[in-house]
Amino acid sequence: MQIVYSRVSTAPQSLLRQRHILTEAGLLVRVEGVAEGFRPADGVLLFEDSATTSKIPALDRPAFGKIAAKAHPGDTLTVSELFRLCRDLLDIHAVRNWCQARGVALRVLSGPLSNFHDLAAGDATTAVIINVITAVGQFQRDIQNELTVEGVAAAEAEGRYRGRPPALDGDQREDVRAAFGEGASIAAWHGLIG
Repeated sequence: MQIVYSRVSTAPQSLLRQRHILTEAGLLVRVEGVAEGFRPADGVLLFEDSATTSKIPALDRPAFGKIAAKAHPGDTLTVSELFRLCRDLLDIHAVRNWCQARGVALRVLSGPLSNFHDLAAGDATTAVIINVITAVGQFQRDIQNELTVEGVAAAEAEGRYRGRPPALDGDQREDVRAAFGEGASIAAWHGLIG
C-alpha cells in the first residue's frame, strides 16, 4: 500500500504544490468538478495535516496517528518534500526508526534525498547521507535565525525596529490592570476596551 502524507503550517497556505508533485508521481489523480481537484490514485491512502506547525514532531501530529493505524510491513510512506514531514535531525531519526520498526519504506519525491528508494533503509550509506544532508539543512536554518536576531538587534539599536504596535493605549492598559487586580474575567476586560 502507498501512504501519502502532506502538511501545511498555516490555514492560508495551500497543499496545491505538494499535490502537483504527488500527481506527477502517479499517487494522486486530478478530478474535475471537485473542490479539491485531486483524489488518491487506486491503492493509495492520503493523509493531510493542515495548519499544523512543524514544531510538533511528526509522530505527534494528528494525521500521523491515522497513518500508524493503517501502516503495515511492506507499505511505503511518501512525502513530496522532506521538510513537510520533518524539520530537524531528531525528527527524521524518529520517523526513520518508526518506519524501520514497522517495515515501512520512506520515500521523498523532491529535494536532495529524492534519489533514495527507501530513506528508512538500515544501511550505513543511507544513514550517513541523511545525517549529512539534514545536518546541513539544520545548520542553514540556525544561521538564518542568528542573522535575523542580529538584524533585529541592529535595527533596534538604530531606532528603526519598533515591533508590533501596542494594542491598548496607556489608559486602557491601566483599566485592564485595575480590573485584573479586582479579579475581573477576560470577558469583563474585553468590555472595558471594546
